[in-house]
Amino acid sequence: MRNFSKSKLLAFRQCPKRLWLEIHRPELKTAVESGDNRLQIGVHVGEVARRVYDPDQHGVTVEVQDGDIASAIAKSRSLLHSPHPVFEAALSGGGVTAFADAMLPQLRDGSISWRMVEVKSSTTVKPYHRDDVAVQAYAATEAGVPFDQVAVANIDSSWIYPGHGEYAGLFKESDLTAEALSRHDEVATWVNQARGVADLTSAPAIETGSHCDDPFACTFYEHCSQGQTTADRPVYWLPRISAAKVNEWAGRGIEDLKDVPPEELNEVQRRVLEHTLNGSTYFDQAGAQQDLAPFAPPIQFLDFETIQFAVPIWAGTRPYQQIPFQFSLHNVLADGQLEHHDFLDLSGSDPSFAFAKALIEACGEKDWPIFAYNASFERSRIRELASRFEADRDTLIGISNRIQDLLPVARTRFYHPSQKGSWSIKAVLPAAVPSLRYGDLTGVQDGGMAMDAFLEALHPQTEASRKEELRTQLLAYCKLDTYAMVKLWQLFASRMDWEL
Repeated sequence: MRNFSKSKLLAFRQCPKRLWLEIHRPELKTAVESGDNRLQIGVHVGEVARRVYDPDQHGVTVEVQDGDIASAIAKSRSLLHSPHPVFEAALSGGGVTAFADAMLPQLRDGSISWRMVEVKSSTTVKPYHRDDVAVQAYAATEAGVPFDQVAVANIDSSWIYPGHGEYAGLFKESDLTAEALSRHDEVATWVNQARGVADLTSAPAIETGSHCDDPFACTFYEHCSQGQTTADRPVYWLPRISAAKVNEWAGRGIEDLKDVPPEELNEVQRRVLEHTLNGSTYFDQAGAQQDLAPFAPPIQFLDFETIQFAVPIWAGTRPYQQIPFQFSLHNVLADGQLEHHDFLDLSGSDPSFAFAKALIEACGEKDWPIFAYNASFERSRIRELASRFEADRDTLIGISNRIQDLLPVARTRFYHPSQKGSWSIKAVLPAAVPSLRYGDLTGVQDGGMAMDAFLEALHPQTEASRKEELRTQLLAYCKLDTYAMVKLWQLFASRMDWEL
């Protein structure tokens, strides 16, 4: 009888066709882009979990050598007779092999029972986590492993790292024992259904759809979508259109904007529809000028770059907290002159305090308006800094209060078909100012690439020359973010006669 790994059984849950391809045509996978793990300086969640759940370091981690699952199962079976924590224990039974993140011994009347903990890097229990522990409990039960509890351990995003490698309190657990055990027969049904799919001589005929990204992007999507006709102007270009509405339209044969009933759209969506179909630009110049009239130069334009870690590496920070490490600031003076200031910390230490001081030096002594794009992000980061550094609290709050948002002006007053329903600055800039494009930058061209570059620059194996190259790329990218705002402001405020 065919035996499934937990990952393959969960692949079946996502899409039976994915399971068939995983087994019979794995070469058709297309790699999903991700950061280079070698460059991640953050402590891995699994490593920390082993420290937290085994503080005395008496536990054993089961490692699969050269794909030898059978030996891992045998070793796990032996270890589960000893009173020590076991990590990555291979549990095999009922047609499923699953590796448990943590098996923690519980001594009861001289015998050992186990508490199973699945460690997740998210901050909440997600639906697929429940499937995960249901499979885990099923495999343990079928393998005859005595256990009292199955829990999911998520990251507690409210926890503050005290430093010195002390991570007790990082995880919060949810007991899913009763639910997992109640789904035993359900998992057995999955196994039988998966065997039926695996035995097929060809892949099941399943079209691509929303399941291709739920809960994870499928690596076979490129293969499965070959030959499918796609709309020239898909309905998902409409801003803030719900998935439910897209699915409803699909059921009615509406997949291209040309077929969308305008009466079912709001004002902004109708504008996008009209100008996309006409290939025309919408620009309410008078309205934009009026919006910006209260903010005459001197004015400032500010943008941040941040990093976040599931497991904090700097004392006083929280999991997934956005830590600013860089800013760019352009000043447009009253006479139309342009100034630029920036800050970037690649030291490897917490950049927060130096960042706050540099920001205060650049902005704190002025009362000029400060524009950001989607300004709630910058406001929130500044207020977080204010809560951490009491001596500078009032000054930082004052800076935050001066920030204005350029995004609503763009969203209300400007639209070009090339934006495809987006008002991100990377979509608006080439439409409004064709001479400026993020794609012309070397290296770093978006926020995700900025995070990757920051991590690479901090990695101890990164050579000094490469670090300087990354510094140059980061500075150029962030500078373009604020210069882009300057040029958009110039267009919207009708100051095109200024040579900025």
